[in-house]
Amino acid sequence: RCHRCPHLPTRPYAKSEKPCMLSEYMEQYPIHPTTLPRDSFKPKEKYKIPQVPMKGISTTKRDYISHEVLPQKLKPPQKYVKSDDSMDLTSTYKQDYNSYPVSQVPPCVPCVIRHIPRDKMDTTTTYNDDYVLWNEPKTEMIRPDDRFRPSEEKFDHTTVAQDDYLYRGPVATQNCKPQNLMQKNKAPFENTTNHRVNYVPHPLEKPYVHKYEKYKASEVPFDGLTTHKVSYKGLDGQPAKLARPHQPKILHDLPFSSTTEFQEKYQAWPQPPIFSKKRDVYLPPLEKMDLHTTTQMDYKYPNGKPAKLCRSLLHLKKSIEPFNSSSVMKEDYKPWLCKRLKPIIHAPELTFPAQPMDCLTTFQSHYVHHPLSVTKSYKPRWSGPKHNTLLDDKTIYATSYTPKAIVRCLASYKDPPGYVFEGNDADGHNLYLPASKSECLQDDH
Repeated sequence: RCHRCPHLPTRPYAKSEKPCMLSEYMEQYPIHPTTLPRDSFKPKEKYKIPQVPMKGISTTKRDYISHEVLPQKLKPPQKYVKSDDSMDLTSTYKQDYNSYPVSQVPPCVPCVIRHIPRDKMDTTTTYNDDYVLWNEPKTEMIRPDDRFRPSEEKFDHTTVAQDDYLYRGPVATQNCKPQNLMQKNKAPFENTTNHRVNYVPHPLEKPYVHKYEKYKASEVPFDGLTTHKVSYKGLDGQPAKLARPHQPKILHDLPFSSTTEFQEKYQAWPQPPIFSKKRDVYLPPLEKMDLHTTTQMDYKYPNGKPAKLCRSLLHLKKSIEPFNSSSVMKEDYKPWLCKRLKPIIHAPELTFPAQPMDCLTTFQSHYVHHPLSVTKSYKPRWSGPKHNTLLDDKTIYATSYTPKAIVRCLASYKDPPGYVFEGNDADGHNLYLPASKSECLQDDH
């Protein structure tokens, strides 16, 4: 159980926002210095290509020569003779290896501490380091001056297919589909088979009924005893024990204290009341407000007239001639008189039959649907075994492994029992000593 310190260090000079990682596990198991494995001093063996040409003959071809293989002669198996002796079912394992009580073995695997390097990985490749771009000017493309120059002749709007491939009229084709020579038979489909013709159901004979004799009550009185009551007599036995492990109650019933060291030491200071100034009461003035301005009082125009415009009005002469909307573009580039060509639609070359098509297949015309025959299942019902015996719930875990008491962690106590408070650390941790050590130190003094 690793308990870490949740608050920041309280040193006077060193201030850091990282939390303290001191714990019980870090104190007991410190980190040991790790050393990297040394490199191998084994010389590198480079492959040397021999200059002598390689032969195509191997040791298998040279030493092992193929011989003639004859068929293997098999011996006839011996006849089985049944013996009258009984089989001994004992084995050497049952005689020599006896059972012993099994105990759990602790793991022997050592704890491997892996060293994880904190240095950043250099992700640059040798290609990016060695092959650097040269500062050369961009080469211009060597391209011939093939600028498009339209021809002066008029465009006739015809394609190569229209000029070369002329339409020569429809072609009469013959239907290559074979005629259906099968004549429809009006008679119903015969559903007789070899099984129905040869295997005729025979009449069943009447089953033999056993005649039960009439019950005659015996004159001897019934004693009411069974073989179980006579043979197996009840003995006084111990009641069955529970298989659930016993859970003892916690020794202490004290509630967990929700106060911390920070709440106890650093308490809120009493704040003085905030000073607030009272506002003055508004008193309206007794005199009336004069709404006249200096412009209204001093500047007065008794004989004023509206000002006239000083801008001269330009009289535009309206021309009687119409506006000439012609331009160089309209005079030089005139639209051509082109007519829209109609698409060339050829006449249909296929001749469709006058009779309508019957959408029937050979399966639909020959194989007629018949009603299904429902068969009964003569499989006997399964009568499963019914056991009324109770399950033995005694296990090795319930009998061998006794439960252990739950020990409360010492870090949850405000003052742990059996320890004496010594002082505070520079990081703000409370240091405690066992009571036995503190008594020894006092005796020495």
